[in-house]
Amino acid sequence: MTDDLSLFALSETRDFGRLVAQALGTRLSDHAEDEFDDGEHATRPLINVRDKDVYVIQSMYDAPAMSVNDKLCRLVFFCGALRDAAAARVTAVLPYLSYQRKDRKTKPRDPVTTRYLAGMIESVDVDRVLAMDVHNLAAFQNAFRVRTDHLEARPLLINHVLQAAQGQDLVVISPDEGGVKRAHRFAKTLRAHTTRSVAVAFVEKVREANRVSGGSLIGEVEGRTAIIVDDLISTGTTIRRATEACARGGADAIYAAATHGVFVGNAPSILGTDLLNGLFVTNTIPPFRLNGTSVRNRLTVCDASNRIARAIAAIHSGGSVAALNAIESPD
Repeated sequence: MTDDLSLFALSETRDFGRLVAQALGTRLSDHAEDEFDDGEHATRPLINVRDKDVYVIQSMYDAPAMSVNDKLCRLVFFCGALRDAAAARVTAVLPYLSYQRKDRKTKPRDPVTTRYLAGMIESVDVDRVLAMDVHNLAAFQNAFRVRTDHLEARPLLINHVLQAAQGQDLVVISPDEGGVKRAHRFAKTLRAHTTRSVAVAFVEKVREANRVSGGSLIGEVEGRTAIIVDDLISTGTTIRRATEACARGGADAIYAAATHGVFVGNAPSILGTDLLNGLFVTNTIPPFRLNGTSVRNRLTVCDASNRIARAIAAIHSGGSVAALNAIESPD
């Protein structure tokens, strides 16, 4: 299957890319990322990609060694180089997609950055974009004019949640009203794999002038294990507010599960509450900001590389990525 497939992983995504390659039964193709003294850089493949089906993995998170903007530029430049080298098809594989939360105008003259990012990627004739658990699926799909595939980490996280719950009744918590559909999908998958009761609740969240308030819990959590579900954890404030609401409601245990662990700012101290029994994230972003903190000891990092590999295999063979998001046995 991989004879006419080339797989690249850029920048700090190479370790993750090697895991994807291993799951596919292949290896990463060689490429060069050259740095110049004036701050510019150049990227290029070191193999012949003519008439190849090419996949470029780049997780666009900010890190000390390389900014998110550097990673975006490298992705665009590299995909352009592949197209100029006569690749048959180029797919951008984005385990974590940057700028996805600025997908609409919330005040006059606001930028719609998600759409601008899509335009940059499309400008080098990328054929397809695969991303995992974007913040707003409709905005993601509408921003791009090329084909998009959306992969969920839910089946992967479910396995770890079930182990932590140890046969207790569950309640899936959305930390705001906007994530209620995500919580219902998570609960539906849980019900397919446990005989215990699984309820759904959400926490009120009000954002005004860049200030967040609220915290009222809508739903019953007493005597249950609460699972707070979100697409990402940034500063940890939203998770902390939901954790405190669940504790006030009488939850027996409280866990948080999110695909992307960004953990910026004061996240280590904000999430350091003893009310939170554990955290589950995937390795779309390495949790380097939690190293040496108490939160790191309660964090479980779930490997998403196999799901990414399965999605690439489906695209390459003409299969269905959507089928991977259907209710299935946990990975």
